Amino acid sequence: MHHRQLPGPARRGRLAGLLLAGAVVAATAQPAFAAYRIGPGDVLQVEAAAFPELKTKSVVNGDGEVSVPLVGQVNVGGLSLGDARAKIQSVLPTKEFRQRTQDGREFPVILSPSEINVSILEYRPIYLSGDISKPGEQVFRPGLTVRQSVSLAGGFDILRFKMDNPFLQLSDLRSEYNTAWIDYSREQQRMARLRAELDGQQGVDGKSLIDTPVASSLTKELSDGELAILKTRYADLVKEKTYLTEAGSKEAARAKVLTEQEAREKEGVQSDAEDLKRYQELFEKGNIPMPRLVEARRSLLLSSTRALQTTALLAQVDREKGELGRRLQRVDDNRRLEILRDMQDANVRLASTRAKLQAVSEKLRYTGMVKSQLVRGMDSQPTIAIFRKTGDRTARIQATYDTELQPGDVVEVALQSEEPPEIPTR
Repeated sequence: MHHRQLPGPARRGRLAGLLLAGAVVAATAQPAFAAYRIGPGDVLQVEAAAFPELKTKSVVNGDGEVSVPLVGQVNVGGLSLGDARAKIQSVLPTKEFRQRTQDGREFPVILSPSEINVSILEYRPIYLSGDISKPGEQVFRPGLTVRQSVSLAGGFDILRFKMDNPFLQLSDLRSEYNTAWIDYSREQQRMARLRAELDGQQGVDGKSLIDTPVASSLTKELSDGELAILKTRYADLVKEKTYLTEAGSKEAARAKVLTEQEAREKEGVQSDAEDLKRYQELFEKGNIPMPRLVEARRSLLLSSTRALQTTALLAQVDREKGELGRRLQRVDDNRRLEILRDMQDANVRLASTRAKLQAVSEKLRYTGMVKSQLVRGMDSQPTIAIFRKTGDRTARIQATYDTELQPGDVVEVALQSEEPPEIPTR
């Protein structure tokens, strides 16, 4: 519908009344946002009270510009609403507006600044993320608080958790978690004992052990047990090396005796051989009877046999002595290899226990958070952070439920839970 041109005084009175009413509405609608700075995403409305056909709404683009009828793009980014209104009021009246009457005639109209009103029709949205039911974009309204925004988003996301009863599950997880810590404590005590054993120490150095939430009495029992194992294995090592050393000494003594015996028996064989040769010469001359010669041969055979037996026994003793020496040398090497294999197995078990602790810890944190929020409900105080962009900078603001939001804020909500002890990394 076209605006009917009124006589001058009547028209001016109507315009003044409409503008006054518009100014009152604008002043009462946004008193708390007098210092608000317009930014991309805000929707501005530009209107002239007496000319409804000029009424337009335009979204502020990424460059901070808004489209104004008859003018085009006007940069209002970073300006307050009053400054933006003044800027548009300064440029729009410079443009000629042609108005058509009901009878089809056109006549030029020049707007005065007082006829132009600029208002924020819609503020740029806020964004919610974190532990809430419906994260994402939300329409902003002046005076909106974090509590109201979380309520609009459906509250916390505990109702979306797909899990068993958290009260019962938490008990099972704590048992599994404590058992994993006990396994870790035992394995690191075992690793410390293996290191001490590898270094030839008779005591375990507890300074390198990581503190665990295991009861001190149980930790002491595990430590005492590993120390007892260390002392027992060390005692066994000493006994074995002592046995091998003594056995080697005995074999060396036997070898010495046999060597002396072998020398004497070789001398006896040599003497019997000389006697047999002399008896043969005498027998050929007829000076001794045959039985005497036979007896000399028997003596030589017997002494030779005894000498061979002593030589064989001496060789056997030498072999046993050498084997005992090699066994004594291999005791430390075999023990070292055994310790290294045990350390490798212990490292694998420690890594496996760490992975289990990490998994159970995450389950505990998740389940504990659900239980905590179910028990405390909305009276609990989650961690709330607001990320607010001002110019080229983004500030992180620690907030509460009652903190008022501003357009474009990004709200991050994190439910609090009891943190399990830190999982060791080595």
